Amino acid sequence: MFKILIAIIKKTSKILIHNFGKYNVTLPHVIALLLTLVFVVVGISLFIELTETLTTDVLVAYDARVTDYIISFRSSALTNYFVFVTHVGDVYGYLTVLAISFFLSIVIFKRKKYVLQILVVLLLSALSNLVLKRIVNRARPSTEHLVPVETLSYPSGHAMSAMAFYGFLIYLSYKFKMNRFKKIAAIFISTLLILSIGISRIYLGVHFPSDILGGFIAGAIWVVFCIVLFNMIEVFRRNPKT
Repeated sequence: MFKILIAIIKKTSKILIHNFGKYNVTLPHVIALLLTLVFVVVGISLFIELTETLTTDVLVAYDARVTDYIISFRSSALTNYFVFVTHVGDVYGYLTVLAISFFLSIVIFKRKKYVLQILVVLLLSALSNLVLKRIVNRARPSTEHLVPVETLSYPSGHAMSAMAFYGFLIYLSYKFKMNRFKKIAAIFISTLLILSIGISRIYLGVHFPSDILGGFIAGAIWVVFCIVLFNMIEVFRRNPKT
């Protein structure tokens, strides 16, 4: 999804620059920004639609079926894996990845701004998640919890942060000039972590599937919004006259 979105934005920008750049160098960037804002608005609309149907019989039945199916695979090996994965999606897990990202950005890529960008995306996701949880005020599932939880249920903070954090890492991995194998490996691992963290919360009995879906949508909105924001800042920083 991120690869396709980035490709569309880049291609659109090139076409607009080629056709309109000679007339107005600002116009292509403005139109690219507007296209991305359309994506964000659509994402917000989907999130609102999902939120408004949380108590409907259809969604309740869907949550129950998916939860029962995932929980049916419980085993000691899977439980250990999903407990580990869910801890990767906790604060200490992100601090570890941030430390690694900081090292890579400073030593290898020589650009510390990427760590700051990752941190901004993660903080925006975490803070907005706290606000959304209080607004929706959805209780946790009544199934057995295999890990302790203290906050409300919707949207899933783990799913939202995973999508925002590792989703932005996918964007950076796609953007960086690196060995093709390393690029594919980084994107694959980040994607696997997003999905695993989301599934782990259902498997461990602490979230409804709709909590995860809502978290993924909200996290994706922040990723796309921040990608465009950072790129627009970079464009105007390099050429303040555009």
